[in-house]
Amino acid sequence: MATDYCVVLTTFADQQVGEKIIHSLVEKRLAACVQVQSIESYYHWQGKVNCDQEKLAIIKTKASLYAKVEADIIANHDYETPQVVQLPITAGFHDYLEWISAECQ
Repeated sequence: MATDYCVVLTTFADQQVGEKIIHSLVEKRLAACVQVQSIESYYHWQGKVNCDQEKLAIIKTKASLYAKVEADIIANHDYETPQVVQLPITAGFHDYLEWISAECQ
């Protein structure tokens, strides 16, 4: 069922931190695939507006693994309050979803 799968989003500014997060998730089979995209983030933090060059990690996994994915990201992240959000996959190509299932333990 498609709702068994999700996308988890997180961001990072430090390349080494990002690689640590990504490799940890993939090696532990908490993620089938992680895609990374360069972004600009605008946000309020500690009373001022900030703009940072970051990377957005798009993590494909099973919804049942979300708590472990979140814990692994938090354990490896250098941000005080990192973005970690889950988006449900409500539909998808059956073979791709089966691949996610096979890759995530």
